[in-house]
Amino acid sequence: MKSAVVLLSGGIDSTTTLAIAITGGYEAYALSFDYGQRHQIETQAARRAADSFGVRKHRIAKIDLRVFGGSALTGDIDMPKQRSETEIADGIPVTYVPARNTIFLAYALGWAEVIQAADIFLGVNAIDYSGYPDCRPEFIEAFQTVANVGTKAGVEGRRFQIHTPLIKFSKAEIIRKAVKLGVDLSLTHSCYDPSPDGLACGECDSCLLRLKGFREAGIQDPIRYAK
Repeated sequence: MKSAVVLLSGGIDSTTTLAIAITGGYEAYALSFDYGQRHQIETQAARRAADSFGVRKHRIAKIDLRVFGGSALTGDIDMPKQRSETEIADGIPVTYVPARNTIFLAYALGWAEVIQAADIFLGVNAIDYSGYPDCRPEFIEAFQTVANVGTKAGVEGRRFQIHTPLIKFSKAEIIRKAVKLGVDLSLTHSCYDPSPDGLACGECDSCLLRLKGFREAGIQDPIRYAK
C-alpha cells in the first residue's frame, strides 16, 4: 500500500479528499494546522474526520500566522457577512491568508519526504473557491515543480505528485461525491466565524458557499447554524 500525506482542515473538501485517497488504496497520513485562525474549532473537525477514517497517523502542526496578520482569519479585520454570490466571486477576499497553501504544502512535502511518500493530496477547488489564488491549477503545478527540484527525494529520482481530485468540481458536486463515498458530513466544519458553542454563523462566505452547495445538491446540511 502506498502512503500519502493528506492535508485535512476538517471541511467538506478536505474530508472528501481524504476519503478519495483512502478509497484509492493509499495509507493516509493526515496533516492539519493550528495556525492562529479565528475558526480554530476546525482542528476538532479534522480530528473527527481523521478518526472516522482510521488514518495511519494524524498530526496537527502548530504555527502562528497571526504574527503577519493580513487576513480576516488571522488579523484584526472584520469578517465579511451576508455577501451576495456576485460579491463573493469578485476579487480576492479578506479571508485569504497570505501564502497559506504554500506554507501548508511545504509542511506536507517535508513529512512526505520523511515517510518516503511520493503523493500529497489537497482539497483545493477552482470553481467555488472564493477567489483564492493558491487554489488554482497553475499554483499546484508550480509547487509540484518546486517539490521535485528542491528536495533530496526529488533530486534522487522520487517524483512527487500533488493530487487535487476536486479542483474542477462545484461545491454541489463535491457534496454528492462525499455522500457517495460515505463521508459523514455532520463531522465537518466550514464556518469562518463560529459562535462560542461551535455553531456555524450562516453568514460568512464559507457558510454561504456551503449552504449553496447543499441546496444545489438537493441534500440537507446536517450541521447546526446560529442563523
